[in-house]
Amino acid sequence: MNNLGIHYENGEEKEKNLEKAFHWYQKAAENGNTDAMNNLAILYKNGEGTEKNLEKAFHWYQNAAENGKENAIFNLAVCYENGEGTEKNLEKAFHWYQKVVENGHTGAMFNLANGYYNGEGTEKNLEKAFHWYQKAAENGDSVAMFNLANGYYNGEGTEKNLEKAFQWYQKAAKNDNKDAIINLVICYENGEGTEKNLEKAFYWYQKIAENEVILWCQQCSAKRFQQDFSKWTSKNEFVDKFIQEAQLNAKNSYEFLEWIPYNKLSGINYYDKGGFSEIHKAIWLDGPIYSWNFNKQQWNRCNFQTGYEVILKTLNSSSNLDSKFLDEWKYYYNCQKKSFSKFIQFFGFTQDPNNLNYIIIMSYAKKGSLRKCLSDIIKFKWQDKLQLLKKIILGLKVIHESKLTHGDFHDGNILMSDDYNELFIIDLGLCKPISDLQDSVNKVNEIYGVLPYMAPEILRKKPYTPASDIYSFSIIMWEFSSGIPPFNHEPHDLQLSLSICEGKRPEIIKNTPKCYIDLMKKCWDSDPSNRPTIIMLENILSEWNRCISEYYKVNRDGNYKYKVLGINNQLKDDMLEFVKADKALIQEQANTSVIQSHLQAYYTSRKLTEILVQEETQGLDCIIED
Repeated sequence: MNNLGIHYENGEEKEKNLEKAFHWYQKAAENGNTDAMNNLAILYKNGEGTEKNLEKAFHWYQNAAENGKENAIFNLAVCYENGEGTEKNLEKAFHWYQKVVENGHTGAMFNLANGYYNGEGTEKNLEKAFHWYQKAAENGDSVAMFNLANGYYNGEGTEKNLEKAFQWYQKAAKNDNKDAIINLVICYENGEGTEKNLEKAFYWYQKIAENEVILWCQQCSAKRFQQDFSKWTSKNEFVDKFIQEAQLNAKNSYEFLEWIPYNKLSGINYYDKGGFSEIHKAIWLDGPIYSWNFNKQQWNRCNFQTGYEVILKTLNSSSNLDSKFLDEWKYYYNCQKKSFSKFIQFFGFTQDPNNLNYIIIMSYAKKGSLRKCLSDIIKFKWQDKLQLLKKIILGLKVIHESKLTHGDFHDGNILMSDDYNELFIIDLGLCKPISDLQDSVNKVNEIYGVLPYMAPEILRKKPYTPASDIYSFSIIMWEFSSGIPPFNHEPHDLQLSLSICEGKRPEIIKNTPKCYIDLMKKCWDSDPSNRPTIIMLENILSEWNRCISEYYKVNRDGNYKYKVLGINNQLKDDMLEFVKADKALIQEQANTSVIQSHLQAYYTSRKLTEILVQEETQGLDCIIED
């Protein structure tokens, strides 16, 4: 009967019907089923399938708790703590939290720690509070991580230890705890528990600013910038206008741009070569602005005495930039404003005095491109791979919701942070508004890109759409399962482009979860209309992440006997496929062999029009435009 109630509640095998779910939970509860008692209490508490009734919710929580139901014990304690359905009683709340922590319940550990810390329901005991914060933190509770870090930082309940305080602030910050992020910034700024690193302090400061405007007055800053307009010029009206508008409208420290004199850059060295530009690494002596110093009446800059590492991207043949040439960077800038943490930071422009080419100045990602990190990523658990893939999707979502497409989406245009925790999209060089792409259906356009990542319709010279970006994402998905770039053993030529149009895709890697393969195949479907949207991908990856994270959390002791509650059968099957794949991971790594790339395998963007023209002249129907 309880299972029948679950089917009705979740819409599994039967149409979702909360009234019928309530009916069957009630029947099962009256027959002594403790799972049903807890489920019935939840429906009473939330007013789902019946009228809201906190007293009855309390009654059934109590019945289930007295029969040993773990979740009901915790819920009963919450009722006593908050006075829901019964009189508030902190001593009884504390008693029931103590009962459930024996079974490893993270929420109960945290609440028990709060009781000891505040002296609520028991005598104040900072040592025991620290102990239970530590237990909850080790189980993944980000607030407990923050409180544990405070314990180490202040010497509350344990010996003062700034190194351990820093470590737990860092863990909590990576779990998006805003208070921990603020304290992490302070640690990096002052060198507390770690080496002083203003570059990392600046990064985490920007993470705060992404969601909350702090230490920034738009009107005041705009006035200060405007007063300095006469002190600089790029000698190009379009660049000047772009920078000035960004400075006047900036709502925080990562929304404005600067004209950076070339003599403020030192140690300029060749770093890499892109498809259409040369990349250099340099030290920006001043470093980026992050706030206004009222005492000194000047901008605070992040340079930690020796300067700030940046990347210089030279715009070839750009001495006479026009507005259209700047479109890429306007699109990029607007996306960066919407989500700082998904795009490598664009600081502004300078100009090479020798050839007068304009140069883009951007933040330096020490790990380099995603392609350079594939050999590391293949060793990650699927839980970590899926989190990275979701971050890529969230960046692509910003682009698509801006009514843009990327146009050149591949692993060389995604950069990795030094802790493998963040991914940044770069190079929107082929990025255009969707309306412009639709208007260009009948125009003869040059085709650029990296062949293995290009959708069949692009090779057929059809207009680029968001679905074309989704195809490119599917190839990145494949790389996460293989650890190598696609089609690296064969030439990227006419024959490969034909084969892609005829349905050729990278070979599926053994032990890849079936649900992952199915999604990947949908994303690389030859028909763009069959590919999932960016929102669909976000939802799927979010659910997979949630389920796998919860699975490892409840089975942290390594026994893997606890089930994840509140998921349907399909999600359960998907979750177990990823868990099974993780178990096979060690054996896979032992058998992995390095495949030497073919000499004609190209992974930088290039002009492909000539290849497609060859195809047309040979009368190959696959490529000829309709």
